[in-house]
Amino acid sequence: MGLFYKLKRAFGGGQAEAKPESEEKVAAENPAPQAEVESTPAAVAPVTEEKTEVDQAEVSQEKVEAESEPEVEVAAPTPAEQAEVEEEVAQKPAKEVAVNEETKRYERGLAKSRKGFGAKINALLANFRSVDEDFFEELEETLIEADVGFETAMKISDQLRDEVKFQNAKKKADVSDVIVEKLVDLYEAEGENEDNQLHFATQGPTVFLFVGVNGVGKTTTIGKLAHRYQAAGKKVLMAAADTFRAGAIEQLVEWGKRVDVEVVRKPEKSDPAAVVFEAVKKAKEEDYDLLLVDTAGRLQNKVNLMNELEKIQRVITRELPDAPHEVLLALDATTGQNALTQAKQFGEVTKVSGIVLTKLDGTARGGIVLAIRNELHLPVKLVGLGEQMDDLRDFNPEEFVYGLFKDLIAQR
Repeated sequence: MGLFYKLKRAFGGGQAEAKPESEEKVAAENPAPQAEVESTPAAVAPVTEEKTEVDQAEVSQEKVEAESEPEVEVAAPTPAEQAEVEEEVAQKPAKEVAVNEETKRYERGLAKSRKGFGAKINALLANFRSVDEDFFEELEETLIEADVGFETAMKISDQLRDEVKFQNAKKKADVSDVIVEKLVDLYEAEGENEDNQLHFATQGPTVFLFVGVNGVGKTTTIGKLAHRYQAAGKKVLMAAADTFRAGAIEQLVEWGKRVDVEVVRKPEKSDPAAVVFEAVKKAKEEDYDLLLVDTAGRLQNKVNLMNELEKIQRVITRELPDAPHEVLLALDATTGQNALTQAKQFGEVTKVSGIVLTKLDGTARGGIVLAIRNELHLPVKLVGLGEQMDDLRDFNPEEFVYGLFKDLIAQR
């Protein structure tokens, strides 16, 4: 089942939900046949044929074999097996609660985007008279304004020209369904082989390198991620390699105090690669599980930034050949298309393995996730869904789609 139809079933927007209700209605309105059957049992009683001698012999033989077959004793479960079963049963409700809570987080975090996106589509459909060329031009503008990206808007518009005619969509709700279906289908297709998981070292310390312009929430993301893994029992270390921005080192040190994680630092204007070297050395010698590296984000001079990041990565790889295990680009969701531009620029500077989309809860521009996937083909790995420490979440593609399009599907 495609993601769009899962969405329809989840929020009551399709015939799959209506069918059981209609069957119950028919049964309730036509009780007579059932009553008639119950009042005349003799009329429907099956005719019992007399058993032949052969039948009787087969039955007798089966009875003898059943009686002569030895009983098999089933061994009682050991205490360890019983405890394992009980633990599995006890965990089921907890898992269900966790899933429901994650859905609620995405619904809350995407509330502004959902309302904004829905309002734009509904405003388009309010002036809907016929599916003509003017309609498709307005649709393209609407999708671009919803931050799904220029290329995505063009693709959707082109696909809809044939699909609306094919499905004979005339009602507003039907046209809305086709628009959302195409957006979801394209989103799903582009992410077919996408890797949204964070990757860790098989042995030795794992290194996550964070890049991104100043002010996008990069340092806050590092602090929250440090808290997550520290709480999970991992030994975490942070490196303050953004040595040029005023206050950057102090900001990370403050996060270190807040989450009880040590920070490797040097004075301002120090060589960032030297900070990283000290951090990697410490992580290896003292058996740290995870090293989180903050870096500068000066896109004004891409040459210097490129040289700096290349030097940092050389230092890391020299000490840990498989590292960095992730190069995560932090983007501010509230900046919409500017975030897309930043992603393209950083993609030219360093090999980004995934996106951290911050402040998603504070914007109506959640459609940028569609643009990132469809135009940049970069996986979103983490999203900021609130201000609390645990509101930095692993990105869930299905929960995102539900959170963004729920209202449009539910309006039937």
